[in-house]
Amino acid sequence: MADHDKEQGLHNPAFSNDDGKLQTEASANFKKVDNGSDLTEVVVQENTEGDPAQQRAIMKNVLIISLAFTFLFTAFNSMANLQSSINKADGTVSLTIIYVALVVSCCFLPSLFIRFLKSKYTMALCMVAYSTYIAAQFYPVLGTLLPTGILLGLAAAPLWSSKCTYLTKVGTKYAQLTGQNEEVIVTRYFGIFFLFFQSTQVWGNLISSTVLSSGGEQLNKTEEELEQCGYNFCLTEKTENSSSNGTEGIIPDWQRYTMASIYLVFALLSSVIIVLFVDPLSRFSGSIAETENKSHTQLLIATFNHMRHPYQLLIIPLTIWSGVEQGFFQSDYTAAYVSCGLGVHMVGYVMICYGVCDALCSVSFSPLVKLVGRVPVFTMGAVINFGVIITLIYWRPHPDDTAIFFVLAGLWGVSDAVWQTQINAFYGVIFPGKAEAAFSNYRLWESIGFIITFACSSLICINAKIIILLVFIITGMVGYIFIEINEKRGGLKKDNNGNVIPIDKLVKETPFGH
Repeated sequence: MADHDKEQGLHNPAFSNDDGKLQTEASANFKKVDNGSDLTEVVVQENTEGDPAQQRAIMKNVLIISLAFTFLFTAFNSMANLQSSINKADGTVSLTIIYVALVVSCCFLPSLFIRFLKSKYTMALCMVAYSTYIAAQFYPVLGTLLPTGILLGLAAAPLWSSKCTYLTKVGTKYAQLTGQNEEVIVTRYFGIFFLFFQSTQVWGNLISSTVLSSGGEQLNKTEEELEQCGYNFCLTEKTENSSSNGTEGIIPDWQRYTMASIYLVFALLSSVIIVLFVDPLSRFSGSIAETENKSHTQLLIATFNHMRHPYQLLIIPLTIWSGVEQGFFQSDYTAAYVSCGLGVHMVGYVMICYGVCDALCSVSFSPLVKLVGRVPVFTMGAVINFGVIITLIYWRPHPDDTAIFFVLAGLWGVSDAVWQTQINAFYGVIFPGKAEAAFSNYRLWESIGFIITFACSSLICINAKIIILLVFIITGMVGYIFIEINEKRGGLKKDNNGNVIPIDKLVKETPFGH
């Protein structure tokens, strides 16, 4: 990492205390330095290299944050998976609104939240916002789902940006303490986090399957009806033939209230865990050399300016793919293949298989990256997705092929583990010192991928959706490969001050730009 890039990382507002000044360990010393225009507070760090207490504290915080997110997303993911089934049109609209609000949030809120609340309390407050959407499930109508969905969407970007900032910063600190490679440590921490996170598919589906176990009906479809499943499935026709969008009679009230109560307790508990047990980043901020007080406007401009970074432009298609592939599996694969071919009572079990494979691979890819490098892991994820997509085109779901439903779900879980762990870690590596702006952009473009999936849910058929999948995975991998090739050649061009030259200025400097 270049010296300038390290300096850029020192301006992160997440490392400030409540007074807006840099806070470090009690052993840190402070001195004033005249930079010609004002006095800047500089931290003189004592040598803490190899401090076992700090190493244990860092790992403890990684595990606690992972546990808190497990509780929160066991609740939210399970409710989100059921929206189109138990709340029908109102539920689908609320999911779309969530991701639209998330896009707006990515542009404006993460840097502001982290600056004022710091990473710890940003996570805690945003988790409470998620709880309001869970509470709305007690009376799920547009009047309750839309306001709470908007609140959840606005809180999502600060939540994920603060989590990513925290893991990246403590990972960097741990690497300094132990003398290990920073990229390997950061990737390992994201792998641990997503091991916990992806397990939410298991716990959430176990809860919902247990509550909804009564009334699971076996499907007896004719061969002609089964031909309309899979690649030929078209939700638009089923929507036109459906005359009711209400929630009455879909599931008994006692089942709805039981699930909502369990999930609401989980969501609230996640916030309590963060407040009580997570240390503020200031405890590990001894590696910060100075602070920079930026205005709110400057922070917003920094978020938008990050979109001019050449690497950000190249990684956008792969980031959108991350949202598209998750949305496709959770909504379209379950509806067009599992529900249509096996029956809705099997959806929970297939999702558990997906979640188990996703979770196990999330933690396995950190040592794999250390062993073989990043490029082979990304390539493996793309090859697996290509293989599954081709299978989805030519295979027709049938109750006799039960094993295939689970195999495809497991393989999709393996590839999803690649994208969730490695794209997150990749952002931290290629955008050093720009954690808030970079991860805010990550959530922005991933959310656009979700919006594409949910907005198209009842508008186009599965065959068109699979074409969309192919477009984004191909363009995404092309952009990623360009970044890797450029890094092998020495990285991006920089100006005299060591700053990366934005794409618009690069174009002007070429002969074609004159």
